[in-house]
Amino acid sequence: MGSLGTMLKHPDDVYALLKLKMAAKQAEKQIPPQPHWAFCYTMLLKVSRSFALVIQQLGPQLRDAVCIFYLVLRALDTVEDDTSIPTDVKVPILKAFHQHIYEQDWHFSCGTKEYKVLMDQFHHVSTAFLELGKGYQEAIEEITQRMGAGMAKFICKEVESIDDYDEYCHYVAGLVGLGLSKLFHASGSEDLASDSLSNSMGLFLQKTNIIRDYLEDINEIPKSRMFWPREIWSKYVNKLEDLKYEENSVKAVQCLNDMVTNALIHVEDCLKYMSALREPGIFRFCAIPQIMAIGTLALCYNNIEVFRGVVKMRRGLTAKVIDQTRTMSDVYGAFFDFSSMLTSKVDKNDPNAVKTLSRLEAIQKTCRDSGVLNKRKTYVLDNGSKYAPLLLVILFIVFGIFIANMSPGWPNK
Repeated sequence: MGSLGTMLKHPDDVYALLKLKMAAKQAEKQIPPQPHWAFCYTMLLKVSRSFALVIQQLGPQLRDAVCIFYLVLRALDTVEDDTSIPTDVKVPILKAFHQHIYEQDWHFSCGTKEYKVLMDQFHHVSTAFLELGKGYQEAIEEITQRMGAGMAKFICKEVESIDDYDEYCHYVAGLVGLGLSKLFHASGSEDLASDSLSNSMGLFLQKTNIIRDYLEDINEIPKSRMFWPREIWSKYVNKLEDLKYEENSVKAVQCLNDMVTNALIHVEDCLKYMSALREPGIFRFCAIPQIMAIGTLALCYNNIEVFRGVVKMRRGLTAKVIDQTRTMSDVYGAFFDFSSMLTSKVDKNDPNAVKTLSRLEAIQKTCRDSGVLNKRKTYVLDNGSKYAPLLLVILFIVFGIFIANMSPGWPNK
């Protein structure tokens, strides 16, 4: 549950963390008995526990389709990510991957840890895929084909311009947005969203991940993975890897802020997409990652730690987002609060300060114009913590002891 210091600063996180832990145990109990479905849902928990929890918001048939969609694309991404695979081997696999999902005996050994298990036992995913409804299968196949072709294109192509950056993000994430919209529509729960809005949903999440994962990608062995567009980083340094060196700290932060400003352009589309959703489970499934993204950008902006290690939202705040995101008023409130935090961090001397503030003001105006900000919940990042009354801390300690008393075998373990 994080350090004691963090819990003392944010005691209200504890309740959300406990609920999240119980939800995780519940998700584990709901793993289907059939071997292929058991493999898929168990693997989902291993490759993305947070996604495995969020997916529980969906109805059974749609949940199965989204689970398989995620694992198929995660497998495709594992092939793309593995820098040890020669290009002449990798490209044909990426292009033909949409055909392999129909082959119950196909597998390809690559990746590491749980991703290697996924690839070695991919036949379980194929078996489950073949049990989905025809509409779900067609949507998954189409997006897998388009994504594989796009990934293959960028194996042999650098991300030079901002247009290249948008195109790459479209292939690896925008198409996920399009695919999910197709699955939602195939379930009969939602109207088919426009491609442009669906694309923005994916691009906002992908650009946030690319920004946050700079250091991990640039230090990739045996070969660096470089997704920040040259058109942006070349304004600040001669080589992308130069951003991680301490002597370039000022330029690195300016470049980082430029990247965050670029990502913010997609927010208004995302808000429009989410406001049109009708089914509560689908809404939560879409809204939780988007709130996590704007919160992550608020942490990353103007933060040199992006080039020194991992910058991410504290677990307690993540748990609160998952627990408290219920309606569009929650989304508007979260985006307003996190964009306000971003605004407070903008240095007027930053080269992109005017552009950044303009985009943040547009986001805040959209949130204000919704007319529901008075109903919002407040999200607090670590740098905005408030003092917790001692009584509240004691209450949480007592609650923790109560939970311990309820555990099997206590106190004779």
